[in-house]
Amino acid sequence: MTDIPRWFTDTKDGHSQWYVDRFRTLAAEGADLAGEARLVDAIVAPGSRVLDAGCGPGRLGAVLHDRGHTVVGVDADPVLIAAATEDHPGPRWLVGDLSTLDLTADEEPFDLAVVAGNVMVFVAPGTEVAVLRSLARHVRPGGRVVLGFATDRELSLADFDAAVEGAGLVLEQRFATWDLVPVDDASDFAVTFLRVP
Repeated sequence: MTDIPRWFTDTKDGHSQWYVDRFRTLAAEGADLAGEARLVDAIVAPGSRVLDAGCGPGRLGAVLHDRGHTVVGVDADPVLIAAATEDHPGPRWLVGDLSTLDLTADEEPFDLAVVAGNVMVFVAPGTEVAVLRSLARHVRPGGRVVLGFATDRELSLADFDAAVEGAGLVLEQRFATWDLVPVDDASDFAVTFLRVP
């Protein structure tokens, strides 16, 4: 097992800046970049505390902040966190490894952790249980962890579900998209709702 996320080992030099530039361009062109945030906003109470885990350049957390939620965004990539800080003042943006994250000393429990943007397929191989345990540690009992990722990559849905069980989380629901299309055998993406016991 390596401790280096696949984000750094499976991408080329310059990928992080390309990713930042891509989303800045999409935003400037008026693309809808708020789909995941709309779902999260719909399932939490107004003024909730949201952990944007693997936040990238901050597009999701920024929308949630604008809708009145308290947002802390964490990503392993300092280039992405720098872009989030520059483009989206308001939320707290932090560089951190999701498998070892510990904000419990200076952050109250979150109502929900959202893990969008294929984050789970970019964590270090073999750290999936540790990532899920870390997320659960930061979310209040009865709160949720909502994750979305492509299921045709290195992390199979069966392996993910085994990690969910290993982390002690409860699988509530699963959909094929962030707009809640039902999942079926042909789905190549999964949005999974987990409950923290």
